[in-house]
Amino acid sequence: MFLEPFINRPLWAALLASTFAQIIKVLLEMLTDKKFNPARLLDTGGMPSAHSAAVAALSTSIGIQEGFRSPLFAISAIFSYLVMYDATGIRRAAGLHAQMINELVQELAHLFDEGFQPQVLKTLLGHTVPQVIIGMLLGILVGAGMYLF
Repeated sequence: MFLEPFINRPLWAALLASTFAQIIKVLLEMLTDKKFNPARLLDTGGMPSAHSAAVAALSTSIGIQEGFRSPLFAISAIFSYLVMYDATGIRRAAGLHAQMINELVQELAHLFDEGFQPQVLKTLLGHTVPQVIIGMLLGILVGAGMYLF
């Protein structure tokens, strides 16, 4: 009973897909910006979507293990859809809002010379549709790979 989480393929598929996505983000930044930024391993946003990879791997492996007609797959598929929809909608909009607020604060910086110093808001929160699609495809591959190998 204690070891059951360690042999749970859907759980490991989701964790592995998310980890792969985060590693890919670091590698892509190394290729494009010519710098190694290990902080990207724990950061949100960017290509590919680790959230999308995780939920797609989870749904794929549940579908393979329990059947694509099972209620558990249906729950997982709807959960995956909501996570991916949220990534391109609300979380992306929040990131754009943060970017605009940061720009306004920068323009009004002279007002903050003394006293209150606003904190820079994190802008890389959500994802573009291509980032979510690539994350989803990565997740499907990892989820299916857990059962092929």
